[in-house]
Amino acid sequence: MEQSASESILAVIPAYNESRQIGSVIQLASKYLPILVVDDGSIDDTAQIAENHGVQVYRQVTNQGKGAALREAFRHAIGSSFAAVVTLDADGQHDPEDIPAFIQTYRDTRADLIIGARDFSQIPGIRRMANTLGRWSFSWAVGQPIMDNQSGYRLITSRMMAAVLESKEKGFEFEVEMIVTCIREGYQLEWVPIRTIYAGEGSHIQPLKHTIEFTRMVLETKRRMRER
Repeated sequence: MEQSASESILAVIPAYNESRQIGSVIQLASKYLPILVVDDGSIDDTAQIAENHGVQVYRQVTNQGKGAALREAFRHAIGSSFAAVVTLDADGQHDPEDIPAFIQTYRDTRADLIIGARDFSQIPGIRRMANTLGRWSFSWAVGQPIMDNQSGYRLITSRMMAAVLESKEKGFEFEVEMIVTCIREGYQLEWVPIRTIYAGEGSHIQPLKHTIEFTRMVLETKRRMRER
């Protein structure tokens, strides 16, 4: 990847207690983009390991949720005049080798939101069923097919970042709301296939809370889309 293709794009890695994987994710991602790690109140060595790899680290003093971490990164990216960011998780389930696909799609389309779509056939049964139901219900709410509403692997332009800075969503709901905002604002949404990596790692998501919050988001989304 030529430097000119990515010089104004920043890789953003939100992280919470990911000391086991953060180092390898940084090493791979840094081949393509400069990196900002937002440590979301980790109680392990996540932030220190990231700093030891020579990347910029912003530390949130207490755990505030992924949405809050991403908004902090967006403010930094906008203030530093980055054209876009690529967000990827710190747990190793997003392959940094897919970063060039996001950059190429951005160069080809200038889309404001490009989301990495996972191959759900590679995900264990219960999670696959939950994701399928989630995609169906969310697609119904927004009135168009959504290939992967909860993938955190994304390219987001400065215009898109600015549009979601006032969101109050703190957790995964922020990424769902981002899609709604993109559609409501008439911005271009694109997809890129990404490698699906799942090795039974633990998740920070609490199933019951996740289900309740996602249902709330779907119903709120349907209401907002009717008001367009």
